[in-house]
Amino acid sequence: MVDAKFIQYLEQFVTENRRNLFQQVINERTRHFTVAIEDIFQPHNSSAVVRSCDIFGVQDLHVIESNYQFYASNQVAKGAQKWLNFSLYNKRQTNNTLDCIADLKSKGYKIIATTPHNESCLLQDFDINQKAAFFFGVEKEGLSKDVMDNADGFLKIPMVGFTESLNISVAAAIVLQNVTERLKKSAVKWQLPEQDKNQLYLEWLEKSIKSIQKIKEDYYSKNTI
Repeated sequence: MVDAKFIQYLEQFVTENRRNLFQQVINERTRHFTVAIEDIFQPHNSSAVVRSCDIFGVQDLHVIESNYQFYASNQVAKGAQKWLNFSLYNKRQTNNTLDCIADLKSKGYKIIATTPHNESCLLQDFDINQKAAFFFGVEKEGLSKDVMDNADGFLKIPMVGFTESLNISVAAAIVLQNVTERLKKSAVKWQLPEQDKNQLYLEWLEKSIKSIQKIKEDYYSKNTI
């Protein structure tokens, strides 16, 4: 449970405008959709995906690091990484992709592989009612066989040019803009539960206060029985 009194205590260290902004953004956040990126080796691409998640209200990003370490460039992500929740899958001697898939399926997500696969669903036809995790891979190689073999569905963006694929960061932005816009016009209960909203609000307050560790110590020293 989130300590409501502690939140109230912290609010005095953050401006009213910032507190209102937090509440406004939190009300637009969702976990109905999430994103997973698999072994993205170019920081500007992974950073752009982070930025798109923040912009379109997707709170969680799952990062598979079997071969390459994830890095979010502040120059590209514009600080968006500060406001998202990350799950990293980077254990040695294990299949991190399968671990990620199992984790997401246990949370009720359908695994949706973004690919120009022949049997792919067109973006505009995708069923937004289902809780979905969109997987994105590198531009040339695409997603791994593990993702393709375990996907519950395939998704593609309609293209009419000579090139067969989009840069991952562009693809992620197009997909998220489309599905979140349709989601928020639907009857789906896409917003975060109140407990999640309160937890996120607390985390953002803490991230906004420079001397947060000292402030926490002072508070709990006076309020712990």
